Amino acid sequence: MENVLTGYHSIDQMKVYYEFYPNKMAEKTIILLHGFLASSFTFRHLIPLLHENYQVLSVDIPPFGKSGKSQGYKYSYKNFAKTTIQLIESLEIKKAIFIGHSMGGQVVLNILHQMPKLAEKAILLCSSSYRKRSGILFILSSYLPFFHRFLKFWMARIGVEKNLQSTLYNHSIINEEMINGYLQPFLEDKIFMALTRMIRHLEADLPAKVLKSIQTPCLLIWGDQDKSQPLHIGKRLHSDLVNSELVVLKETGHAVPEERPKEVFQHITHFLEFN
Repeated sequence: MENVLTGYHSIDQMKVYYEFYPNKMAEKTIILLHGFLASSFTFRHLIPLLHENYQVLSVDIPPFGKSGKSQGYKYSYKNFAKTTIQLIESLEIKKAIFIGHSMGGQVVLNILHQMPKLAEKAILLCSSSYRKRSGILFILSSYLPFFHRFLKFWMARIGVEKNLQSTLYNHSIINEEMINGYLQPFLEDKIFMALTRMIRHLEADLPAKVLKSIQTPCLLIWGDQDKSQPLHIGKRLHSDLVNSELVVLKETGHAVPEERPKEVFQHITHFLEFN
């Protein structure tokens, strides 16, 4: 898209990359937060649809995408939420609609918990939920010298295409553009050093007690064939979020913005305009 403003904002020793799609006719702003091992690239099909009626801000959550890979940054959900809030405030956005996919959904939930007045509504796409913290042995292993090299080797063995196959129900949509788009951020060693720190810092997902205290209206969109965050997690999250709706997409995997952007957009539009 031509009318996109890209930039970096320095927050807490980290250069945070964002893409801003202004719309002078729009009264509301949508904030997009991607999932683990992804970036704003995930939303490339959804953004043009949303931009017709909204301003859109897509953020690369550190250390992913084009954001920095600082060794001084704390890679935790709480801090991701704090960083996103600071970025939004720096852009003088007073209130927003949040859309989070997978890990990005957990960041959105942290934002709703930390600063509920900032969110008008939220859309959670196959949101990470109820995940426990990494085991102590794995965390301790991350302190071993050159652990980041092991991480790089392990991820290389899995490969981008195989990872996409595990997150998509419809494998026929996997193409060179998609593979290269998800591969690009992982061509430098700095990302693996940052991921090593993330293993140490990343806390468990928000507990049910906190989720039940969130009052923000939420739309949950889930793929019925999601292997990463199975549908039973979406149903449990729907139960814990007192002001929520759940939509299930048939024959759809975890990466709903990739597989069903038009259907996702339609459900988002209905939720925002008629609820």
